Amino acid sequence: MKIFSMMPWGDWLALLSFFGLWAGYAWFARVRGQRDQSLIATTNAYRVKWMLQTTARDPRMLDGLITQNLSHTPSFFSSTTIIIIGGLFALLGTTDKAAELVREIPFAQPTPMLVFEFKVLVLVGIFVYAFFRFSWSMRQYTFVALVIGAMPPPETFDEGLQDRQQVAERAGRLVGAAAETFNDGLRAYYFSFAAMAWFFSPLALVLATALVVMILYGREFHSEVLQVLRD
Repeated sequence: MKIFSMMPWGDWLALLSFFGLWAGYAWFARVRGQRDQSLIATTNAYRVKWMLQTTARDPRMLDGLITQNLSHTPSFFSSTTIIIIGGLFALLGTTDKAAELVREIPFAQPTPMLVFEFKVLVLVGIFVYAFFRFSWSMRQYTFVALVIGAMPPPETFDEGLQDRQQVAERAGRLVGAAAETFNDGLRAYYFSFAAMAWFFSPLALVLATALVVMILYGREFHSEVLQVLRD
């Protein structure tokens, strides 16, 4: 509990602002994305169309290959995140040298060793969260493959024995859930760069977090890719 007395109030306020902006933007992106069609909401509509095409395809090898390729990205990030976490724990063993290096950087605020280690642990927590989101996204893609494999033949839908649109929407929502979970992990990577600014000063953390929010907002709501998908 010594950290509570050693770390200045400015650092605590900056840390609260960091997590507040992160959680606030995640909530904002989810709520407004349903209304104004963000990048993830727009691509979710394409995922439903993909599953609608899947119900009419036989065999569905192409859809299995697409699902496998989609799962490779969260798998890569999961492995990378484990390496990053290991590197951060290794950094905890040499915090004296790392803290000395940071002190030599211009405009960097000198901090006690315990506070420096706490900042490293915050980074560890961010990447642990990212790992859980990436690994859960991987598992969701295996569920998608399972759903595609369990789809009845196209003749079943043609004869009206099952509702094609209902099956496609259910499968599309599952693919969308996997993509949104991956997006959460990727968003954690963006905010981890903002958290690194905390080693310089609390003000740098707040400014970097605001910059990350602006970048994410521009990409998810006003990017050229989104405009192309809407057109």
